[in-house]
Amino acid sequence: MAAEVVGFIGLGHMGIPMTRRLVAAGYQVRGFDTSAQARANFAAIGSASPGSAGTGSAGTGAAGDEGDAGWGGVTAVAELALVGDGAAAVILMLPDSDVVERVLLGGGSAGRERADGEHTDGEHGDDGLLSCLAPGTTVIDMSSSDPARTKVLAATMAEAGVTLIDAPVSGGVVGARTGTLTVMVGGPAVAFERFKPMLAAIGARVVHAGDVGAGHAVKALNNLMSAAHLLASSEALVAGQRFGLDPAVMLEIINSSSGRSWSTQNKWPTFVLTEKYDAGFALRLMLKDIKLALAMELATGTPSTASEAVVAAWEAAAADLPADADHTAIARWVADQ
Repeated sequence: MAAEVVGFIGLGHMGIPMTRRLVAAGYQVRGFDTSAQARANFAAIGSASPGSAGTGSAGTGAAGDEGDAGWGGVTAVAELALVGDGAAAVILMLPDSDVVERVLLGGGSAGRERADGEHTDGEHGDDGLLSCLAPGTTVIDMSSSDPARTKVLAATMAEAGVTLIDAPVSGGVVGARTGTLTVMVGGPAVAFERFKPMLAAIGARVVHAGDVGAGHAVKALNNLMSAAHLLASSEALVAGQRFGLDPAVMLEIINSSSGRSWSTQNKWPTFVLTEKYDAGFALRLMLKDIKLALAMELATGTPSTASEAVVAAWEAAAADLPADADHTAIARWVADQ
């Protein structure tokens, strides 16, 4: 049986390892990005060896070749309109609802903004991808989008016979490389079951969060909690350093105590103590997500005192730090205050 075809838009820090895993799982992936270099990076997946499957590499030939049995293939396309040709689904890995809507509905250039914050404009004219998709196609938005706008967009696409489900991820670039992402899916149960195997090639945990928009809602709320953890951890650890404590020793104690979090167990040891600040997720994208979460709290009448303080601190950090700053750089910003 011929391998299933899937389109993929957004070949940045997250998109490349995600497509690599899809190809390794046997899918024929048609990839689009407005960056020629990104398309070249994607095409290079086709020359990787099956022997590197442990890291998610795909053993195919040149872009578009059949490849070895059990392995998929890659086809890099330079036009947005071509990415969905023959595809049962098209996956989007883009920064926000603005870009997603421009890609799908047109009305202007489709932008591309990678996880590092770099942005380049597309040149597909006023026609969006929706006008090129066959009825029955499913679009899987794995971006961190606005859940309210996702619901509206899904209704618009349904009128054209195209299903939209949202499936954002948590786990960052490392999770994308290792296939350990958590995928939170919003949409009809039948669509979830249909594409769960495809999503399972990308993430270790694929969870149906509810109706369309539910995945994006959970993702925004998760990132609000993550941002709060990192901010509070940074303030506490910087205070300890100023008191004369060794941060590595503090982390050893905290990570076997009740104050531990993903920030203390992973982000501080890996990206802060090493002064790398390169987790692969931009500070401004984190700020966008936590603003979405705060808006949900306010819209539902939920107390938001702590959340408002978290957003205010991240806004201040974004104003002070370079435009391409990684989100872990907020720890350095705290230390500089």
